Amino acid sequence: MEKDPYNVVVAGVGGQGNVLGTQLLGAVLVDQGYKVTIGETYGASQRGGSVMSHMRVSKTSQYGPLIPPRGADLVIALEPTEAVRVLAQFGNRNTIAVVNTRPIFPIDVTCGNLSYPEKDALTSKIIALSKRAFFLEATEKAIELGNPILANIIMIGAVSGAGILSITELELAKAIRENISSDKVDVNLKAFAIGKQITSCE
Repeated sequence: MEKDPYNVVVAGVGGQGNVLGTQLLGAVLVDQGYKVTIGETYGASQRGGSVMSHMRVSKTSQYGPLIPPRGADLVIALEPTEAVRVLAQFGNRNTIAVVNTRPIFPIDVTCGNLSYPEKDALTSKIIALSKRAFFLEATEKAIELGNPILANIIMIGAVSGAGILSITELELAKAIRENISSDKVDVNLKAFAIGKQITSCE
């Protein structure tokens, strides 16, 4: 880790699997010998509201679960407007962002009460709020695998491929077996490999 504690925010909306993704990532890091604390905050998650997980990782201490403002080292965002929201609060000049580009429209947008931000505007804002940003069409790749929720594992693969955190297929497979089930290993490892390949080429 570049610093201790190393602070990760995983953000998305209800139904995207960011809580499970955080649990799997945390399990891998615990097996690597780190002390990991996870805290979660929920909006109206069952109706596509915000869901955000804080993860604090340390070799020496068990830190409190909530990351202080401007304290995120890594933001993994499963939805682009959530990336902007989280970066505005927790980002700093050294924050790295890994962002899924597929938008999820809140109810006010689908009802016509609000407009969803333009893609270019969101991209520019994310770049401005972070040291480096990686953008992935993770949901599209996940759909090709048969389940859009696999975007969360594609994002973990992207973090690994970019060299941000050290995560291997064997470590992830162990975490999946312990936290989900053995029959989910193969498709999740395919998702992990897709994400890893995308960012390792950048």
